[in-house]
Amino acid sequence: MKTLFDSVSRQCSKLVTQSYSTSFSMATKMLSETIRQDIYNIYGFVRFADEIVDTFHDFDKEILFKRFSEDLEYALEHKISLNPILNSFQETYHKYNIDKHLVDAFMKSMSLDLHKQTYLTEEEYKAYIYGSADVVGLMCLKVFVKGDHQKYDELKDAAMSLGSAFQKVNFLRDLKADFEDLSRTYFPNTDLNHLDEAAKLLIIKDIEADFEKGLAGIKNLPLEAKFGVFMAYRYYNKLLEKLKNTPALEIKSTRIRVPNYKKVELLTRSYVKYQLNLM
Repeated sequence: MKTLFDSVSRQCSKLVTQSYSTSFSMATKMLSETIRQDIYNIYGFVRFADEIVDTFHDFDKEILFKRFSEDLEYALEHKISLNPILNSFQETYHKYNIDKHLVDAFMKSMSLDLHKQTYLTEEEYKAYIYGSADVVGLMCLKVFVKGDHQKYDELKDAAMSLGSAFQKVNFLRDLKADFEDLSRTYFPNTDLNHLDEAAKLLIIKDIEADFEKGLAGIKNLPLEAKFGVFMAYRYYNKLLEKLKNTPALEIKSTRIRVPNYKKVELLTRSYVKYQLNLM
């Protein structure tokens, strides 16, 4: 029996979520207890893959990513891993019958970050967004609808739009670190050396369109998931608002944040909106 190990694995995924993202952790706490742990399990997996390609600069990232990929494949096939994060993820993967191509697409986009630095075309950009963000939204949607295939198909496009919006906000927020520290440029047809207000507003307009589609889907989510996802939407929308009101040159020189006290205030206001059906 590996019951205790599975319990420890779940606690590790929860700890990863709480340690790496206060905003996502806060939103996840607003989900029903029946699905909360599974979202921790998904987040732990995608966070560790992302950490390998983004932060482990003193190590051979390619070897680490290869080992992580092999361990992932073993975990999914044999339903166990001595890596507790992968062990908890495989549990959620099998529990909700998550499509393997979603996992493969995610890992493909993460692998691109090992070497690829510039996305010159809209096609390349969309393919990366799909793998790095849209499929994560779809994995979470699998959990939210609890195996209801009709509901999944109905909300699939909205979940992808919301995932895209979150990722694009991250790109804009992390512009300085991605460009200066990692030499990455995600936005196509955009010269980050001369980012101006017009270019910034075009990016924001695209994100706002994704948010609009995503919000329509949130309204039709099952009750167990609706408020937690709405909370995440409100946080990222607030961050986008701050980015919109920040001069382009300042975005290039600093990382825009929403302070923790503002997050708590946002939670309170979001709850009122939710209760009054003002989403």
